[in-house]
Amino acid sequence: MLGARFVFRCFKTLERWGDRIAGSAGPFFVALAVLLTGMGTHPPTVSVLWPTLPLPLLTTPLCVLIALNMHGHYFLAIRVPPGFVDPGQPPPSANASLLPAAPTRRAGRIEDSAVLWATPMRGPSGVKKATISKATLTRCRRCAVIRPERAHHCRICNRCVLKYDHHCPVRPPCRVVPVLTVRSVRINQCVGLHNERHFVLFMLYLVVGSAAYCVAGWEKALAELGFGPARYPPWPHTIPVTIFLLIYILAGVMALAVSIMLAFHLRSVVAGETTVEGQDNEIYARIAKDRGEAFVNSYDLGGWANLALFFNVVLGKRTLSPPAPHALHTLLLPMRVQPYTDGYAWARRAGYERGHGGVRRGDELTDEEDPEDAQ
Repeated sequence: MLGARFVFRCFKTLERWGDRIAGSAGPFFVALAVLLTGMGTHPPTVSVLWPTLPLPLLTTPLCVLIALNMHGHYFLAIRVPPGFVDPGQPPPSANASLLPAAPTRRAGRIEDSAVLWATPMRGPSGVKKATISKATLTRCRRCAVIRPERAHHCRICNRCVLKYDHHCPVRPPCRVVPVLTVRSVRINQCVGLHNERHFVLFMLYLVVGSAAYCVAGWEKALAELGFGPARYPPWPHTIPVTIFLLIYILAGVMALAVSIMLAFHLRSVVAGETTVEGQDNEIYARIAKDRGEAFVNSYDLGGWANLALFFNVVLGKRTLSPPAPHALHTLLLPMRVQPYTDGYAWARRAGYERGHGGVRRGDELTDEEDPEDAQ
């Protein structure tokens, strides 16, 4: 028993060292991500494929829009705080409004500029709105702050994060996501309530842009590699052909790798859960099954409704709407959109306002506690 405990503590120590090293190297990872994404959109590279685009009056604005969203949402993902639980601010009272408060804007920050903020719709007619209920409060075992449900303690930031998903770039959010994917997407902070939308949209536009680059440069790349009828044609461009081929291969790798991570996150969004909750829900489902019960995720209102709540938009009159939704065009521009909740109230399935089905008192999982923290 003593030997196993010693080995466990050694691995936990190595894990903490790895987290600190990765956290310190975060700015370098961000710079690398900016360099990689910028290589495919800088003018010399674009000039190679631009003359080959069909219908340039239509495709050129689309390419500009994709590049604008890719860089814009990445900037917002790394600059917008994920939403920390403030230990100096008391939780909302029982009589407080369930609607999110007005966004806090700090002067001198580009991401807080009024130009970037989208205005909610006045209220679409004929659309059923989701029912919001107060979140239960617990005390964090690590920092002792009073926090709402769905908040978790990040050991890198050493703070509790509202609707915590994962800390990037410490580790892959799931065992099935390749390490290459995570190295392609770095934001050097947590993904939480206030920046998860930008993180997912950044991955979406990165996949679309990389795939479009591969499709547009397919014939040129094959010809320069010696395949096809026109082998090794003259190269009149300013950028060397070797650099173009390297960027082309990188775009293909990025499109494949990031699409895996994007699919994983969209699956979590459709299921009404975060990465951490997905792992916890598997355990809850196993416990409920052993008792002969069925686990029901109280946050899962259905795929389309979960997407509407996550992006805070209206997806049709037959889909549940957030309390103060935004228009669909906010998905096509890198705009700031206030979440449908402040993190202290959540939309739930009818009949499960008090929590998940199949989960009893005492079954709730808490943040992992290190042995040294318990002493």
